[in-house]
Amino acid sequence: MKSRLNITIDEALLEEAKKYANKQQTSLSQLVEDYFKKLASPRRKNILDLMEEMPKPKRNLPQGELKNLYYESRKKKYGF
Repeated sequence: MKSRLNITIDEALLEEAKKYANKQQTSLSQLVEDYFKKLASPRRKNILDLMEEMPKPKRNLPQGELKNLYYESRKKKYGF
């Protein structure tokens, strides 16, 4: 079920929005509804957000030391 919504908007902006809707072959109401849907939907996280959430290393190691630890762990796991 759809409901009415009254909003107040600058006249020049309203005219530009109507032109945009016309070019998109849609109504201004549909544009507003689609925008509200986008705002209300949960935002997917991008890879950078996910990386920020990853736990930080417990100790600071120089780049070469970290590489050596990686190879040592692989050596123990796979036997070479």
